Amino acid sequence: MKKLYSIALAGLLGGSLSAQTAFWTTTSYKGAFPVTDNTTASDWTSGWTSFDPENENYGAPTTTVSTDITTNTTWAAGTVVSLQNKIYVKNNAVLTIEPGVVIRGDKATQGTLLIAKGSKIIAQGTPSNPIVFTSGEAAGARAEGDWGGVVILGNAMNNQPGGVANIEGIVVSTDSEYGGTNDQDSSGVFSYVRIEFPGIAFQPNKEINGLTLGSVGSKTKLDHIQVSFSGDDSFEFFGGTVDAKYLIAFRGLDDDFDTDFGYRGRVQFGLIIRDADLSDAAGDSNGFESDNDATGSANTPRTQAVFSNITSIGPLRNGTVTLPSGEKFERAFYIRRNSAISVFNSVAASWEKGVYLKDAGTVDNFTTNDSAVFANNIIADDISKAITIDANATQTIYNTIFTDDDNDSTTTIANIGWVNAFPTNLSDTPDYRLQSSSSVAATGASFNDPKFVGVIPSGINEDRTEIGTASIYPNPANDKTTLNISLNKTGKVTIALFDMTGKSVIDVFTGQINAGMNSFAINTAELPAGIYFTKIVTDSYSKTVKTVIAK
Repeated sequence: MKKLYSIALAGLLGGSLSAQTAFWTTTSYKGAFPVTDNTTASDWTSGWTSFDPENENYGAPTTTVSTDITTNTTWAAGTVVSLQNKIYVKNNAVLTIEPGVVIRGDKATQGTLLIAKGSKIIAQGTPSNPIVFTSGEAAGARAEGDWGGVVILGNAMNNQPGGVANIEGIVVSTDSEYGGTNDQDSSGVFSYVRIEFPGIAFQPNKEINGLTLGSVGSKTKLDHIQVSFSGDDSFEFFGGTVDAKYLIAFRGLDDDFDTDFGYRGRVQFGLIIRDADLSDAAGDSNGFESDNDATGSANTPRTQAVFSNITSIGPLRNGTVTLPSGEKFERAFYIRRNSAISVFNSVAASWEKGVYLKDAGTVDNFTTNDSAVFANNIIADDISKAITIDANATQTIYNTIFTDDDNDSTTTIANIGWVNAFPTNLSDTPDYRLQSSSSVAATGASFNDPKFVGVIPSGINEDRTEIGTASIYPNPANDKTTLNISLNKTGKVTIALFDMTGKSVIDVFTGQINAGMNSFAINTAELPAGIYFTKIVTDSYSKTVKTVIAK
């Protein structure tokens, strides 16, 4: 029986496809940004970020939150919240934060927001009206570690004994637990959000991070998040399966992306910017730090996240910076303790050291076990220390891990040719797009590794058995068109429309449909003329139909 679904325009210019099999966006370029088109359209940092949060004027609080949230609550647009004490959203409550809300963490009471297991946060900002978590201190007097940060705890799996643990740095209670058996758990939405000056030390050497994610599940939506001046890590993933896109770690103190205890999510498009005067005196400051667990065991699920299209700028900047005495900067990528994370299509520059694979178990994951891959990356201006491997490693292993997978350690920063990667003042807005197509980073990205599942394709009609036929009519279309698809068996399907850059512009449908012919009406009235791709994704297969919009 044929079914007709009338789908209104949704997620125009920035909507994200939630299906697990349609996460990756193919690029020709390495790093987080394409060749500039001299407009804001190709710069995903435009509009919602701040590179001078020390001096932003956020206004006085209009309300104070000092007790736990146990029922569904909304912080309305225009509100400035003074966040006092450690505030749990618990008892399955949902906290909704509207665009433009500012939350100012109180220093004296160590203001912190924690989303307990089973509860949700719906923080959906916009490119022009982001949600801001920041310091309660006055402009000009703010610093890293002024308040706690944001902690989200979920029910996905981790590899700690028993599968349930308590998030570090917090007093142990049932509210601080994370972990379970539901890898598809949802903790809500966190999109177009800034987190500034977090990471206060609750106890000596017991700071929390800018954004802490404990066993957060794959149905949680994370994108367009900037963490600035964190007193500990900018982002830390403790187990879980959550995916994320468009993350910025700006002038943090410790690590930028820390992954451990079985984190298996995917991250694409990330920006790291370090400050030579900010490193962790108590330990190493790295771009990436990754462990399977604290002891380097083989506990499962293994830490096996996949990162692609990261631009990482270390403290040396363009080579003119002299690091201060006592600094603790180390590596762009520090992978140890049996971790099996993979990194693709990324660019790291201005670090003292490039990649360090520490201990034999980690090296085995990149060689014998073939469970981790480091491929198609650029380590700029770092020839002598591009990759350091466990002391027992041989040149053959070096070639297997680094050279044979098309990594480049001979490129200079000049060869990359960013538009404005090193502004005179770190507080000025940088531009990490590439100046021209002649940049060594403008080509050479690859998404052919088996670790990329459900890549948004550059071609069409790539798949096979679950989907019978798929067609668009009319094609070319003007204000509307209809997608007809036949399924060979009943199942969950996700359908979205992508533009030529791989950006999802309409989330058409997500849900279960029956075997046989099904039709979906797609409203294209607000789309500009051009070539698009309609992608249909099932649990195992995908098909893409070229779609032309003519005005």
